[in-house]
Amino acid sequence: MSESSEQQWYIVQAEVDGYCEIVTQAPSNAQKMWGPFGSQGEAIARRVGLIRAGKCQPR
Repeated sequence: MSESSEQQWYIVQAEVDGYCEIVTQAPSNAQKMWGPFGSQGEAIARRVGLIRAGKCQPR
């Protein structure tokens, strides 16, 4: 999977279960959202931080 330098990544938290997904398009109905991040790797690192901080549930 190649990363585009123009692609932006977001972390979106599901309303019901508290799990966080990494997506490339920000949904308009997201309860909680972090980003945009410049790379998928940065978004993954931030998601790990959110899990450690107790703001997201791990899968």
